[in-house]
Amino acid sequence: MMDANIKELQSVLLGMLKDIDAVCRKNDISYQLFAGTTLGAVREHGFISWDDDLDIAMARTEYDRFLEAAEKELDKDKYYVQKEFSEHYSCFSSKIRLNNTTFMERYIPKDKKMHQGVFVDIFPLDNLADNATVAKLQFYASKIVIAKSLRRRGYATSSVKKKIFMAVCCILPAGCFLRFSQRRKDRDSQRIHSFFGGSSKYEKSIYPRSILKTVPMKFEDGMFPVSAEYDRLLTIQYGDYMTPTEESERDKKRHYLKVDLHHNYEDYLDWQDRQIINTYTESIR
Repeated sequence: MMDANIKELQSVLLGMLKDIDAVCRKNDISYQLFAGTTLGAVREHGFISWDDDLDIAMARTEYDRFLEAAEKELDKDKYYVQKEFSEHYSCFSSKIRLNNTTFMERYIPKDKKMHQGVFVDIFPLDNLADNATVAKLQFYASKIVIAKSLRRRGYATSSVKKKIFMAVCCILPAGCFLRFSQRRKDRDSQRIHSFFGGSSKYEKSIYPRSILKTVPMKFEDGMFPVSAEYDRLLTIQYGDYMTPTEESERDKKRHYLKVDLHHNYEDYLDWQDRQIINTYTESIR
């Protein structure tokens, strides 16, 4: 069983997007293509040729509504709704997973019951305080939540600073930091953030609330919503976004260790264990 051809993977992701779009349309849920998927829509009217994932984002209130609707309306034989901080999934954003497929990421999970099928990322966009100091504190609070989450999932790093930070965060109560970073009641703030998805940098994760307004744009063989201020959004995220990534840098952005569009990820759990052993062996040489 070989890794999937990138075009085949993108075709599967597009089919998943269409099903997600149908749920959003039926329930009047506002969402938008996000990050590299928006970039692909604007620059290439479809996937960036080497992109192996698909991202969408929505305001936190829409995000909550979507997850509820998706659990009820997506075909359960075909899809699994992997909600944030759910059983067997400690992460801070959500995914729609395709059953009976394999997409094993570079993070090898500690929990063997975690679904590892092909996925579409669903990112929440949260309220950002107008006060600059409070906004920065929201960012730091999100880092604590993320570090605690990644440690539980099995994130490995060679950075001593990151290891110490994750160990300290492990003993902190995540709930209060999560609530503070979300600021659910601050719906009239001028800005929003994507600290739980997208860039890890503060400046690339804060946007004017106006970016939530959407317009339809061609993406592959369909029309899907992107931010009406896509130029502003992409400039914040990527700077000169019309200049393609150098080929030498593209592999660093690859998300997967193993992809198989026709076999369940459980078939590869032993293979995944061997990757852990090999990684450990390399690290102690």
